[in-house]
Amino acid sequence: MTTKYEVGNVITGKVTGIQPYGAFIALDDETQGLVHISEITHGYVKDIHEFLKIGDEVNVKVMSIDEGEGKISLSIRALEEPKIQMVQKQTRRRQGSVKPEIDSDSASGFNTLKEKLEEWIEQQSKANDTIKR
Repeated sequence: MTTKYEVGNVITGKVTGIQPYGAFIALDDETQGLVHISEITHGYVKDIHEFLKIGDEVNVKVMSIDEGEGKISLSIRALEEPKIQMVQKQTRRRQGSVKPEIDSDSASGFNTLKEKLEEWIEQQSKANDTIKR
């Protein structure tokens, strides 16, 4: 491996191989790196072939270099702006997960169920008396 690449460099490379876990990118005649499937694009990638094919030229960012192992980790995603739809989708709350408002008058701490049941029965009786009038 040559030492001319540094973490943070942006390089144009050529896709030389695709595996289920990522794509191999030739940076030059002697150096090759891997773009892990999670670094292809923002969002979920089920099949890398939907995004890349062998022979494609792509811009990649050097994320890490392990000279001992002779491995370079690359990212295409790091060069893209996150899509607004993806961000909205990730921050959107699930339906039904809204917390109900708590009436501060009835929130009297950690009463036992027996005490609360008596309180609820009394409240219901008062409400029924009010309705009957």
